[in-house]
Amino acid sequence: MPKYVIERELAGAGNLSPETLQAISQKSCGVLKGLGPQIQWVQSYVTDDKIYCIYIAPDKESVLEHARQGGFPANSVAQVRTMIDPTTAE
Repeated sequence: MPKYVIERELAGAGNLSPETLQAISQKSCGVLKGLGPQIQWVQSYVTDDKIYCIYIAPDKESVLEHARQGGFPANSVAQVRTMIDPTTAE
């Protein structure tokens, strides 16, 4: 199943309270449950003004539907083609 990186522009994301992040996470999980098991949230990285999310989904449209239903921005959605890490250099 393809993996996607979603860039969400959200001013002040790095200053969101734990309670706000929990509420956002709960909303996301609720939407995912409604969409079915074919789309999964793996992990997110919160920076000063953006959230980068990793999802497993059958297609880009599923990721965009999750964003639409949840009211989340999805400024960029890119399919991961391969992964590298320091061991790639060996």
